[in-house]
Amino acid sequence: MTVIITAEQRAQMLANGARSAAGEDIDPFPIVKLFTPDAGATWLLTELDPETPDIAFGLCDLGVGFPELGSVSLSEITSVRGPMGLPVERDLHFKADRPISRYADEARRTGGVRA
Repeated sequence: MTVIITAEQRAQMLANGARSAAGEDIDPFPIVKLFTPDAGATWLLTELDPETPDIAFGLCDLGVGFPELGSVSLSEITSVRGPMGLPVERDLHFKADRPISRYADEARRTGGVRA
């Protein structure tokens, strides 16, 4: 699998996933933003499932106007290619400034992730 998140991001996402798995009601800031450079897909991810660390949770926007919170496979994300064949990239400059729920509310209102 292509590396699309750093070891530090993975550790933060696993910690958030452990909190969720323990039943804690959390609303974390996104840890990582992934996107297709030649298409409209964006993922703001907050956590990894500690039992199945290929499964991430976050705000998923495939660029068709219906962003949603949910789970996604990192290996599936890394297999995505846009129309020009470019792979998914990590936004190296992304720094979350609010919890995932606020990004989701805005995305639902506007029809897409604006991060």
